[in-house]
Amino acid sequence: MIRFLKRTFISLSIRNYRLFFSGQAISLIGTWIQRTTMGWYVYRLTNSAFLLGLVTFLSMIPSLFISPFVGAWSDRWNRHKVLIYVQIAFLVQNTILAALVLTNVINSELIYPLLLLAALQGIIVAFDSPVRQTLLIDLIGDKKKLPNAIATNSAMFNGARLIGPALGGVLIILFSEGVCFAINAVTYLPVIITLNLIRISYPKLKPVTTSTINQIIDGYRYVYRSFPIRFLIMNLAVYTMFAFSYSTLIPIFAKDVLNGNSGTQGLLMSTAGIGALIGSFVLASKSSIKGLEVRLIAVGVVASTALIVFSRSTSLILSMTMMLFIGFGLMMNNASTNTLLQSLVSDEMRGRVLSTYTTTFMSISPFGALLAGIISNYFGAQFAMMCSAIICLIWSLNGIRLLPRFSKGMLKMLVLNSNSAVYRAPRLRTNP
Repeated sequence: MIRFLKRTFISLSIRNYRLFFSGQAISLIGTWIQRTTMGWYVYRLTNSAFLLGLVTFLSMIPSLFISPFVGAWSDRWNRHKVLIYVQIAFLVQNTILAALVLTNVINSELIYPLLLLAALQGIIVAFDSPVRQTLLIDLIGDKKKLPNAIATNSAMFNGARLIGPALGGVLIILFSEGVCFAINAVTYLPVIITLNLIRISYPKLKPVTTSTINQIIDGYRYVYRSFPIRFLIMNLAVYTMFAFSYSTLIPIFAKDVLNGNSGTQGLLMSTAGIGALIGSFVLASKSSIKGLEVRLIAVGVVASTALIVFSRSTSLILSMTMMLFIGFGLMMNNASTNTLLQSLVSDEMRGRVLSTYTTTFMSISPFGALLAGIISNYFGAQFAMMCSAIICLIWSLNGIRLLPRFSKGMLKMLVLNSNSAVYRAPRLRTNP
């Protein structure tokens, strides 16, 4: 048992990563409280599925235009300092949001400040995501432990996903949405403090000889020419567009399909969080990426099937059961994609490939949310979710046919980029 726990949490033996983990764990609980609250708040205020999707759209679409540049620059930035500045920006933005909601400046007659703040959040996220993803290797310093760090990072995210929505649902009932937004703002303080305690030394970089645009183009060319990378980005795009938009529709299912309240929404989101947390521990317990491409396809089939059943359910018990499988499958799909990308990519392309990853997720996700909102307006949330899930299921079944080519290309890239160590289990003996 002790050996299992050491293997599962081996990345936490590194001081910098422990500090990062502890600060983020608190902040992410606040983030999930806000995500749960925002969906309920917008739908309660407007009773509009379109505006529900629009707020999500505005909070993510800036990444489409900004993240490619951040990815190119992040290979040359002090990513540690940049992430501190980004967290301060989140603190300011969320404090303004909480103040406007608590003072009732934002109301059913005046929605545009909420939309502007959602767009501002999207701009900050466009800087946060690529830098945060690339920072992991800086914190760990050992490629053998990188898959475990990604998995434990996912466990942290999904642990917060389990606690946050439940807390959010209770806090809305006991207090108000504004209080929930204020709590989220306060949770950025611990992460700012812990980030300042981290110590990272960056090597002196060679002068830049190519323009930023050319660096971005080189990154896209690298993604396109590498079949395993191209497949992983396409897999992310499909699931982001059609599967992850389910969270946008949860307030509608909670209120209109299951005839519940904000507590019902919290239960559904927390149940998905339990499934995702289980998936995180399963992924963290694996000591290498061997066989991960097979699991990527399998969990896609599981998540898609569960989404189809959930879309037709009118029973809270059945819906919660399906949310377990949805959370497990989508978390495993997303984290496996991230792990494989970071394991396969060459060091000089890491920032640009990970910016493509984050740009894909952050730019396609708002379109998925907007599309889900529009289809729900005309045909209902159940129809929208079922159609999206069927598309994902077809994609994953087609992935079975591509597995031999993917596996062969993956092994080739691991050797060429001197990353084959991640295909073997790391030793348990570590240096703090």
